[in-house]
Amino acid sequence: MRKVHSSKASQPKASPSQIAEPTLSTTSHARTRTSIPKKVTTVFGALILSASILAACTSTSTSATGALTSSTSTAATVSTATVTTPVKTTSADLVTFKNKDLSTEWSADTSTAIKLNGTTATVTGSGAQTSGSTVTISSAGTYVISGKLTDGQIVVNSTAEGDVHIVLNGVSITNSDSAPIYIQEADNVIVTLQEGTDNTLTDGAHYVFADSSTDEPSAALFSKADLTINGTGTLNIDANYKDGITSKDDLKIVSGTFQIDAADDGIVGKDMVAIKAGTFTINAGGDGIKSTNDEAADQGFVAIADGTFHITATNDGIQAETVLVADDGTYTITTGGGSAEAEPHTQAMPQGGMGGGGTPPAKPGAGSQGNTGAPSSTGSQTGTANRATNTATSSGANASTSTAIVTANATTSSAQTASSIATTATKSTSTATSREAFSTTATTDDNTDADDTSTSSDSAKALKAGTDLVINGGTFTIDAKDDSVHSNGSVTINGGSLQLTTGDDGIHAETTLSITAGTVHIVNSYEGLEGTTIDISGGDIHVIASDDGVNAAEGTTATAVTTTDAATSDAAAQSADTAAKSTQPTASSANTAAQSTEQSASRPNTAGVGTTTTSAQSATTTGVATTVATTTATLATTPKASTSSGDQTTDSQQPPSPPTGGMGGGGPEAAGNALLHISGGTLYVDAAGDGLDANGSIMMSGGTVIVNGPTNNGNGALDYDGTFEMTGGYLVAAGSSGMLQSTSDRSAQYSLAMTYSATQTAGTLVHVQDRAGNTVLTFAPDKDYQSVVISSPALKTGSYTLYSGGQSTGTATNGWYADGTYSGGTEVVSFNVTNKVTWLTESGVSDSNPNGAFGPGGGSGGRGMMRPDDTTNEATSSRKSDTGNALTDSTTTSTK
Repeated sequence: MRKVHSSKASQPKASPSQIAEPTLSTTSHARTRTSIPKKVTTVFGALILSASILAACTSTSTSATGALTSSTSTAATVSTATVTTPVKTTSADLVTFKNKDLSTEWSADTSTAIKLNGTTATVTGSGAQTSGSTVTISSAGTYVISGKLTDGQIVVNSTAEGDVHIVLNGVSITNSDSAPIYIQEADNVIVTLQEGTDNTLTDGAHYVFADSSTDEPSAALFSKADLTINGTGTLNIDANYKDGITSKDDLKIVSGTFQIDAADDGIVGKDMVAIKAGTFTINAGGDGIKSTNDEAADQGFVAIADGTFHITATNDGIQAETVLVADDGTYTITTGGGSAEAEPHTQAMPQGGMGGGGTPPAKPGAGSQGNTGAPSSTGSQTGTANRATNTATSSGANASTSTAIVTANATTSSAQTASSIATTATKSTSTATSREAFSTTATTDDNTDADDTSTSSDSAKALKAGTDLVINGGTFTIDAKDDSVHSNGSVTINGGSLQLTTGDDGIHAETTLSITAGTVHIVNSYEGLEGTTIDISGGDIHVIASDDGVNAAEGTTATAVTTTDAATSDAAAQSADTAAKSTQPTASSANTAAQSTEQSASRPNTAGVGTTTTSAQSATTTGVATTVATTTATLATTPKASTSSGDQTTDSQQPPSPPTGGMGGGGPEAAGNALLHISGGTLYVDAAGDGLDANGSIMMSGGTVIVNGPTNNGNGALDYDGTFEMTGGYLVAAGSSGMLQSTSDRSAQYSLAMTYSATQTAGTLVHVQDRAGNTVLTFAPDKDYQSVVISSPALKTGSYTLYSGGQSTGTATNGWYADGTYSGGTEVVSFNVTNKVTWLTESGVSDSNPNGAFGPGGGSGGRGMMRPDDTTNEATSSRKSDTGNALTDSTTTSTK
């Protein structure tokens, strides 16, 4: 062994987080809101269904226009759609506060005084009348109310034009069987909380209605007209029946202090909830704040400019049927009792640790793998921040088997979807496409619960939107049983500070998740960031996940088919039923092929690669959000000549696997439409599952990414199905070696992929320097690791040396030392870089991934295949250490 001399300081350079990187255009663009007629929706839904079924039965791939990048290889063709501009919506784009909304002025000379006296009331002025303990306001004007009603009601029933202005000037109103304040009809109502006053509304647990067909009012402060609340006073609401404040039209809150305890929802506005400022403490048995209009794309939103919010809700914290926008404010939100109340996530994983020798991964295309000479270190894959159980089982067969099964499942899914729509088209239909189509058994989250307009669902998300969810600023501290931030459309983080603890996803978008700025710290999650397209162009992101850290995956596609008459409904149902029946034979044939292939695969010495075809998938989001363009990718692989020996199959164009063993079997898998795009910012991931996971492709052109991946060989620090094109930025990904993937050979920037023969202890430094002693990387992984992938602009063609252990005088950020002097380590291997990806072991440079034939281009169901852009590595190496095992020095320490 040879100890390394102190690495001389290289020329002054910026830290990875300080490097200026290209970013996507953030130019605002006009967006129109369109309300689509229901009949049109029905017909369009049927057309989409028919097109989807036809697409599922064809092998023709669709190339997206406006490609951000396009490259061709003999083994793969990937066409990637342009990443859409992040949503720049603010609350001011959605709502305007008029002068009358802001005005709190009133005069005793021009207003009507209402004095409450226990069981009666006295009216001084015009426009209001009393009847026992009920006061009815019947015309526009200003009404100043004070005093106490022990069991009475304020009713507004004004048919005249003009605003009804109610000033709560120190009131306490209790009603045992209805709403203390009931606004039945008015042009517009403004409630002012008089400065320096406390006002209290209390209702009973049971309301008495005029007849069985009536279910209103349903809140202590209930309005069937547009309602605005302003002023600096305090409003206390004890809502024992259902909601605290409800408006069946617009609800605007300008200011005030609110203490709301509600049996169901805290604050509800049908067409909008718009909050300019205020202090809110809400304890809700249902949702904290919500909008309910799901019929008009330009309504049903929640827009918050500022405010302080303490929300404890059994269900969702803040929920919008369409758009949810937060510009600023301070938010402390707990839902469902918090993340500790989430159901356990159980996921079958291999029993072996980094050293292998355990059960093969339970994913299609994955055979035996691992280095048997390494120590066993089992990593738990049972989520601590948990959601519904996800199970994936594999036939364990070769590529032909997995291909046939995928084809069968996809075709069957189309038939089932069509049949479902045919039987339920009289109302609405939700069609779901599984994120994990390759799994034999999978349970997925149904994310279509945002359109519940009557009662609270079991959803316990902190922030939830039906179309767009935009955070422009603010401070969020969230502890959610379900997702912390969730949208059935897009999520955009343009700023702010988010600290998220969640029982499921940290941030989830069904279409595009964009992070342009801000600080996101996901303290605990099942999966950290999830979306069909994930676009990171800025921000400081820190993710801890019990499963995948970042998961770009095609999610549930909801298609609502709403009918207005029986004829239209029947026509849609008949069309869908016909399409379903026509698809069923195809599904049956595919299933038969899959079963036949399974039987062939069960026999030893049978090797082969089936033909994989895929059709382009698309998702259309109707609402305020612009339609998101996602990756469209197809992967066509030509099988190479294979030879078999016993139960193991090796590729004749591959070098033999190391004697300690590697991954066997598997075959090509078509890349999905998902995309992970990173062009700036800092991303740190600590994941027990995959670190960066794309059921499609990954593109990185800037920023800094640090991954502490799994310690179990059933997952990888990097996992993608298409390509990983690296053109800029800094990447280091450490983890187990069983599912090792590096960047793609087509990348413009150079990368290293190092595999150790034994597990390296957490904190053991990885140091790479060039021949002149200039540092490329000094990194201390936070977890045990057996592989590390490194890509840096400092890597060029030339000679380098990789060291293990030692110490650095610099300061580490997330384990990365951007400064200081390295010394005391042990040389592991010296090598020359000539290709875009250099595969390394302690013995030197390998022509390909030494862990098995599943390098770049692997992924779900495809990790056992050849790298689609595999070329002969011309790098040469020299071994300067005197042992082939991992070279660590037990006497050295790392400074962190």
